[in-house]
Amino acid sequence: MVCGGYICTKNALCALNILYVLVSLLLIGGAAWGKWFGLVSSIRVVAGVIGVGIFLFLVAFVGLCGALKHHQVLLFFYMMILFLVFVVQFVVSCACLALNKDQQNHLLEIGWNKSEATQLDVEKTLNCCGFSKINYNGTCAAICFKDPSPSCETCSNIIQRYAGKVLRFVGGVGLFFSFTEIFGVWLAHRYRNLKDPRSNPGAFL
Repeated sequence: MVCGGYICTKNALCALNILYVLVSLLLIGGAAWGKWFGLVSSIRVVAGVIGVGIFLFLVAFVGLCGALKHHQVLLFFYMMILFLVFVVQFVVSCACLALNKDQQNHLLEIGWNKSEATQLDVEKTLNCCGFSKINYNGTCAAICFKDPSPSCETCSNIIQRYAGKVLRFVGGVGLFFSFTEIFGVWLAHRYRNLKDPRSNPGAFL
């Protein structure tokens, strides 16, 4: 059987979905590990990452079942869902790569103001206080704020040093996985229209 036939396409689709299952388990495990060890205190962040991991796991499970059973309905829904995920992820990845410093700072400030738990996490992890200004009469989770004469740096300055690199990394990884998703759509479409050589040669599956 040459590569590109029924067996080869089936194995390639199964391997791709096994990769998605591993990535989803990594997301779920990483979020749970971060919450367990107190690295992330925001329930929303942890729940969001776990939600993405569960969604990816379910999509991969549907694709894997469809590939193993050559199930037309499962493969159809798998193609549709994966294509929608590809569109969203491709747009978000391109946006991450295209953001300039002013846009990055604006989005970071919006995210900062939305959650006090996220503020505490950032202040504790980066040892900084406030986003663009420090209120020494207020509270701060940073170690530097506990000194007798605190001299902390604003979180905006520290985040901006790494924001560009992080966004490029996230955009690049997202762009890479978006192309694996469109490859999965193509594989599923091709696999749906192939006949199982073990079945009745006159039957169309």
